[in-house]
Amino acid sequence: MSQKFDVVVIGAGPGGYVAAIRAAQLGLKTACIEKYQGKDGKTALGGTCLNVGCIPSKALLDSSYKFHEAHESFKVHGISTGEVAMDVPTMVARKDQIVKNLTGGVSALLKANGVTVFEGHGKLLAGKQVEVTGLDGNVQTLAAENVILASGSTPVNIPPAPVDQNVIVDSTGALDFQSVPGKLGVIGAGVIGLELGSVWARLGAEVTVIEAMEKFLPAADEQISKEAFKVLSKQGLKILLGARLTGSEVKGDQVTVNFTSAEGEQQMTFDKLIVAVGRRPVTNELLAADAGVDMDERGFIFVDDYCATSVPGVYAIGDVVRGAMLAHKASEEGVMVAERIAGHKTQMNYDLIPSVIYTHPEIAWVGKSEQALKAEGVEVNVGTFPFAASGRAMAANDTAGLVKVIADAKTDRVLGVHVMGPSAAELVQQGAIGMEFGTSAEDLGMMVFSHPTMSEALHEAALAVNGHAIHIANRKKR
Repeated sequence: MSQKFDVVVIGAGPGGYVAAIRAAQLGLKTACIEKYQGKDGKTALGGTCLNVGCIPSKALLDSSYKFHEAHESFKVHGISTGEVAMDVPTMVARKDQIVKNLTGGVSALLKANGVTVFEGHGKLLAGKQVEVTGLDGNVQTLAAENVILASGSTPVNIPPAPVDQNVIVDSTGALDFQSVPGKLGVIGAGVIGLELGSVWARLGAEVTVIEAMEKFLPAADEQISKEAFKVLSKQGLKILLGARLTGSEVKGDQVTVNFTSAEGEQQMTFDKLIVAVGRRPVTNELLAADAGVDMDERGFIFVDDYCATSVPGVYAIGDVVRGAMLAHKASEEGVMVAERIAGHKTQMNYDLIPSVIYTHPEIAWVGKSEQALKAEGVEVNVGTFPFAASGRAMAANDTAGLVKVIADAKTDRVLGVHVMGPSAAELVQQGAIGMEFGTSAEDLGMMVFSHPTMSEALHEAALAVNGHAIHIANRKKR
């Protein structure tokens, strides 16, 4: 006899486990299914984000930046040290311990909220039945009033550079290098490629990033992306744009790659090659042939604005549906769906999902870029403020970058906040909070910001929109 649940969630990543916890909080009998196994061979909750994505990459980014500071920046503060060295295995072990702590925390949270966890592979059958194939091979069926599909994504593999997780690795393999490669190639200048490239460049690798697109970070505001390209290039990342990979050959412990660019056919040899060209949804073996859920040719599940699929009572969230593959987007979709199942009219503002690249300086934005707004015919006023004019940034010896605020020229409503610089992720979140409540540039300019803070750069940029900046010369006066 099938076990019956109000909600069955397939996937325990940042979308799935959050959805399960919220559903249980709302009094719904909830189950969550997860098949991913960690390095120890045990089921690990938390999905890509906690296990091989957001969290471990940030652990390495922070460790490598501390090394960089000690090696390059301490002397400006008057701090003298002996020879600075990085113990890579210890850095990686620290990363693994953080992952273990957090995934264990997710398990504890699900248990505390009364969610039943099934270890194994979940598949949606017809009639909202969910088949669970346990890690031991045993199969059981769950009956659900509602099903949430949250199976996440996996790195895209490309034929010219087949991943072997030894010399040619994906984003997962790049988290576990046990030594610093002398020469490192990165295919793809997106978020993952830039972050992982930054980690190993700081530790001494000679990094070349090969990007097929002609424009750098096309999703970002052009002014920000141009500044980011200059700063990251100065840091040692050799970024080749308009360079398309055509093939690779592994010989021993090295890989030779062939690519074409404006200069013609080119060839480079690396000790390691990271393939970071994007991610694809994990929907294979997720749906039975008669499940009735519609997908596109790329494996994404069709949903409406509330993440409902073509089957009543079946929802899909996170990386398996339209939109950016971001953990925070998945989490909020999970909350929305759980609350709508419970009868609430919760909705989500997809226009204000922040994006962050955790290089240093960080690159972050929320809302629309200046070029996107102008392409739509929207007349805008723009205010910028450089961190070079920030007292707090000077004190921290962290002055690269700027804050940019874009407002509607007629209403003064803020339509975009874009930052490259220290604490960019936090500053953009301040902008997102204001934008959620329809803030104007004038509103931000009238708020009192504590001094000295990085946040003052946002304040000054908002003032600059209408020509009222105090600590830089204004482009126009009013």
